Amino acid sequence: MQDVSTLVTQAREGRPRAVARLISLVEGASPQLREVMAALAPLTGNAYVVGLTGSPGVGKSTSTSALVTAYRKQGKRVGVLAVDPSSPFSGGALLGDRVRMSDHASDPGVYIRSMATRGHLGGLAWAAPQAIRVLDAAGCDVILVETVGVGQSEVEIASQADTSVVLLAPGMGDGIQAAKAGILEIGDVYVVNKADRDGADATARELNHMLGLGESRGPGDWRPPIVKTVAARAEGVDEVLEALEKHRAWMEERGVLAERRRARAAREVETIAVTALRERIADLHGDRRLGALAEKIVAGELDPYRAADELVAGLTKS
Repeated sequence: MQDVSTLVTQAREGRPRAVARLISLVEGASPQLREVMAALAPLTGNAYVVGLTGSPGVGKSTSTSALVTAYRKQGKRVGVLAVDPSSPFSGGALLGDRVRMSDHASDPGVYIRSMATRGHLGGLAWAAPQAIRVLDAAGCDVILVETVGVGQSEVEIASQADTSVVLLAPGMGDGIQAAKAGILEIGDVYVVNKADRDGADATARELNHMLGLGESRGPGDWRPPIVKTVAARAEGVDEVLEALEKHRAWMEERGVLAERRRARAAREVETIAVTALRERIADLHGDRRLGALAEKIVAGELDPYRAADELVAGLTKS
């Protein structure tokens, strides 16, 4: 067992090993997880969480690295959660943080963590919300969360980030993908990366047109800007930062930021509660109550919905 209070103190001091151990406790669903979250609770709520998503190959890792550099120039501490597909053999992340963002590996003001999805849909790892809390409590001013790659079901980042950045690139069929995946609803800032390629202007125009078609905004509502970048050369990154700061200021002015964070906390509580109920239901396999209810259903004495109601009632009493 590890001394959680010591780990939290060391994480606040900026010691990467302590941060790593806390996130490992989260990922491993350690018995100390409740103690960790209780210790972190008073220390959170200060970090600005930015999610980056987009189709594979649009340059998410390069863009994330460029944003880290830009934020570090402002003197801000940056945390990065890079969510990778899981290895089918070990269950771990296929790519490591040193491979993805080696330029920042030795910077004490940057903490980078690769997390495996472990089969979790939505483009994020299941432990991402708690890992974000760890980085927040550890004193990160900005937390960048890079998803696996957006698809029709992989839009979960919108529920975990304060601001969601959707990246596209010319010549990758992203216009069609945008229409299919529903990312027109989740993006707060759109970035057309690799803008030095042919078709970048056309991609931006098509995206602007699609945003206009789906627009149902009133006066004063946020209209997502479209920024063109060449992240590999850090071109346009300052414009992305400006768009992020404008969105943050707009949210703070209108109370949207606080509302998003309340909704995020509510979803987190709901997920924990549902997981706990599933674990209790899983323990019922072979239980006499479940077997008795199944017999009544087979005999036609009870329908599955009433049986489920009785089962839930029994769980809440026990």
